[in-house]
Amino acid sequence: MTRNLMVLIAAGGSAALMAGAYVFQALGYPPCAMCLWQRYPHVIAIVIGLLAWKTRGNFLPTLGAVAAATTGSIGFYHMGVERDWWEGPSSCTGSGGVLDGLDGAGLLAIEGPKVIMCDQVSWAFMSLSMPTWNGIFSFVLVGFWIAAIKLNDGTIKAG
Repeated sequence: MTRNLMVLIAAGGSAALMAGAYVFQALGYPPCAMCLWQRYPHVIAIVIGLLAWKTRGNFLPTLGAVAAATTGSIGFYHMGVERDWWEGPSSCTGSGGVLDGLDGAGLLAIEGPKVIMCDQVSWAFMSLSMPTWNGIFSFVLVGFWIAAIKLNDGTIKAG
């Protein structure tokens, strides 16, 4: 095991999760606002991985771990919104927002893009939604970032 291999796996994992998100989007599962929030830290982790691969030190792998933990945390928060454990943002949940006070005729008169609700599960595997899987895999990636930090310190003996 090398530090660069751990960085490659961690950043590559974020790239794979992003690719998966875009594949699902192409298959007809448009993202909600919270799904989009989960993508930003993955992009940041990919960029950090590219930079960390060419440099030494623990600063960039630490930032990579923070980015992966951030998207994982957003994923688990999103899961809680889907399961009605807590309220989500009113702009993308059934709790109201810009549509409050409109009757049926008013709703039919609204033109524009369809709002994808954050509190609705659009796809699940083994009873776990996409945000839940993102949370699980993202925290696995945190482990690879931490391994890269420890290999850089020499606290894990490779081989």
